[in-house]
Amino acid sequence: MSTERGNVSVLMTAVIVVTVLVCVAVARLGEAAATKARANTAADAAALAAADTLATGGSPYAAFVAAQTSAADDGARLLSCRCANNAALVTVAIGDARAIARAVVSDEPFTVSRNAPFAHP
Repeated sequence: MSTERGNVSVLMTAVIVVTVLVCVAVARLGEAAATKARANTAADAAALAAADTLATGGSPYAAFVAAQTSAADDGARLLSCRCANNAALVTVAIGDARAIARAVVSDEPFTVSRNAPFAHP
């Protein structure tokens, strides 16, 4: 009977170790997803800042500076910023997570059709 107790102890130790490893893996995946979401948000904000600068008559360099400042405010690094033809394409990084966003300046007003699939009745 004492040998059976020893076997159960070894089995329970293995189950606890596996459970802890699974919890650590899930926590790391959650952290990576949160970091990617932060990078996406920073990229969106940087692209909008650059496009806003272009829309108000700023130079591509001023748009770059606006994107860089916006990215830094969100804790990200601006990796690239291409501003041409009233559009800004930016790439930012937070840690290992990278994100790309594009914002376009348009003179046309934004309208939503009632027949659009996302419109509410």
